Amino acid sequence: MRAYHLPFPFRVALTLALAWAAAAACVALRTPLPWMIGPLLATSLLSMAAVPTESWGPLRNAGQWTIGAALGLYFTPQVMELVGGLWWAIVLGIAWALLLGWLFGAWLYRVHAPRMHGVPAPMLRATSYFSGAIGAASEMTLLAERENARTDLVAASHSLRLLIVTVTIPFALQWSGLHGLDILPPTARVVDGPGLALLAALTGAGALLMDRLGRANPWFMGAMLVSMGLTMAGVSLSAVPQGLVNAAQLVIGVSLGVRFRADFLHTAPRWLASVAVGTLGLMGVCALFAGLLAWATGLPWVTLLLGTSPGGITEMAITAKVLQLGVPVVTAFQVCRLIAVLMLVDPLYRRIYPVGQ
Repeated sequence: MRAYHLPFPFRVALTLALAWAAAAACVALRTPLPWMIGPLLATSLLSMAAVPTESWGPLRNAGQWTIGAALGLYFTPQVMELVGGLWWAIVLGIAWALLLGWLFGAWLYRVHAPRMHGVPAPMLRATSYFSGAIGAASEMTLLAERENARTDLVAASHSLRLLIVTVTIPFALQWSGLHGLDILPPTARVVDGPGLALLAALTGAGALLMDRLGRANPWFMGAMLVSMGLTMAGVSLSAVPQGLVNAAQLVIGVSLGVRFRADFLHTAPRWLASVAVGTLGLMGVCALFAGLLAWATGLPWVTLLLGTSPGGITEMAITAKVLQLGVPVVTAFQVCRLIAVLMLVDPLYRRIYPVGQ
């Protein structure tokens, strides 16, 4: 039986088993974020080697639901007061992300326009712009499709950037020894069976509602908003068991890794090389920007680095949680940026590049 004819449940089970083995190895090696980075690296490498890896959507949704519910427990009234006082820094972070994404896209266009003669200029411009935008991969790919861009290049660019950021930053932070800087601990520390069941029901309802409304990252955002609302109101139902958090990281890592199929490296290798180099540059300038914000706000530099980094909200929030680096501030920066980018990136594209130019 050929690999790609294996039944879907078998492929999912095989992938989860390999991901668990990779996570266990990373735990033994004491790598940062072992339950996400181990499965992510193992699954991506196996996928590019044509191993029949597979991610199951409901498992990925359950993972995002779990992480969202766990992160919402950090948003006590005291934390919200702190975050509310940072509104101006969050606005600066949004403006920075939009500017940086546009500059990255313009650089990609300038580098590749002389080489990609078979791609019309408007198509390449749209492809470069949405590849550079610092937003969710699926949403940016959808917006790029509306503007007649090369969606394969856009999706590959975001996948590669997310992989680089998710792997590089946690390792750099662990080696730097920066940890234990969490501003305020979560209110719920004890797992309570009935309380956990009620928390799961309420956050699940919030996730389903966001999904029905067609919002971005519904299983993460819906669960987090409900959990956050309960915590802000002083309602403490239960902590989320660490085993569930680890399992959630594992399935999220798998869902990211399976994007890298066997033909990934053959998808415009020069384009991907440029994205890789550009991503390292983005992380460097974001580190400088985080330093300026740290000076202005008095908050730890490493917390603001995660809040302004060009990574995904779920992955950066998990990094902040596991390494204890200011979960509420990181989440607030990333959530507000995601919402703003989704709302503004397409209108800005039409404003900067009017039809016919």
